[in-house]
Amino acid sequence: MHRLKLVAIAILALLGVIIILQNTAPVETKLLFFSITMPRAILLVGTTLIGFALGVLASFFIQRKDKPQKLDQESAG
Repeated sequence: MHRLKLVAIAILALLGVIIILQNTAPVETKLLFFSITMPRAILLVGTTLIGFALGVLASFFIQRKDKPQKLDQESAG
């Protein structure tokens, strides 16, 4: 099972690199009052990193929220 997970991660990482390398055309991105022209690859990497960071933060807060409840149940029992 460990090898299967490793292969799946490698395939997804390779797919991500291929997608990023094939999308190098410049695009105009609007952010509130600003307009930035950048390669699409940078935009893809940036949004991927933002999504990853949000996922890590969300899992951190969900785990942190669950821990006090478990401690309360153990001390009550």
